[in-house]
Amino acid sequence: MAVDMNDYFNKKNGGDKKPGGEFVPPKMPEFLKGGGDKMTAIYLVGAVILLLALFRPFVIINSGETGILVTLGKYEKTPLYPGFHVFLPIIQKVIVVDSKVRIVNYTSEDTAAAIDKRGVAKMTPIQVLDSRGLPVEVELTIQYSLTPEKAADAIATLGLNWEEKTIHPNIRDVVRSVVGNFKAEELPTKRDEIAAHITQGMQKAIEKIKNQPIVLNSIQLRNIALPEKVKEQIERVQIANQEAERAKYEVERAKQEAQKAAEIAKGNAEAKIIEAKGQAQANELIGKSLTTNLVKMKQIEAQAKFNDALKENKDAKVFLTPSGAMPSIWMDMKEPKQGAAATK
Repeated sequence: MAVDMNDYFNKKNGGDKKPGGEFVPPKMPEFLKGGGDKMTAIYLVGAVILLLALFRPFVIINSGETGILVTLGKYEKTPLYPGFHVFLPIIQKVIVVDSKVRIVNYTSEDTAAAIDKRGVAKMTPIQVLDSRGLPVEVELTIQYSLTPEKAADAIATLGLNWEEKTIHPNIRDVVRSVVGNFKAEELPTKRDEIAAHITQGMQKAIEKIKNQPIVLNSIQLRNIALPEKVKEQIERVQIANQEAERAKYEVERAKQEAQKAAEIAKGNAEAKIIEAKGQAQANELIGKSLTTNLVKMKQIEAQAKFNDALKENKDAKVFLTPSGAMPSIWMDMKEPKQGAAATK
């Protein structure tokens, strides 16, 4: 039996046929029987949702970002600060730029990755020549930011790659200009002076940019890589300086020791002089105290001691010792012949 495909699809869509073959349209669902106003509202809501999904006429600007509103190609100078903003699609658009502090390391440490995990950009060290044409590598870190109030002028004038046109070329030119005034062996000892000159030169370069949209926060000089020959020369000079300092120390030490010995000798001489003067004064006092009576008394005391000694030692020798008015007489009792001592 043949199947009527039209009849099948009509039934599938909810329709049916009357006995005479006339088609009966499907019934309207219950939720749509409220009238045309509801349908219109549903269609409008659907259309709005579709437009929002397609054109996205709004933007959310996060902290640390600045929005630039562009109307028919014209950059509005008033920035869009963090928050929710609505614009007219097709006629307007919003450019979001980063206004946080940016950090760029000019370093030889793993420059394969353009940006590390901390969000710090990496670039190769700056190749420069010293005053004699010797190659030197300078590693430094620069911090800067884009002023939100002047972001529109910067993007309109320089474009979104404003860093490539301002920061990177200027810092390289300034470093080459500064380092070119020094000899390679002077660079390690004059780091602070070189860093100050680089900062001043970079500040002047940024101030020359129209409307000055960039703020220079800081520049840190991290390392100065010298040629091997210069390193060896510096090392030899340092060793020579150390030897000179050591010799100077030894000379100073010997000088101090000589001065110490001289002071000791001088002190000893002065002590002997003082001692001699004291002895002379004592002798003078003793001489003044020796009178004739005192001498005689001492002679008598001595004679008494001699006499006592002769009593105890009868074998003693006796001889004459001149001593003023009364001589001292000693006799040797062992001699077979005893001589008499002549008196004075």
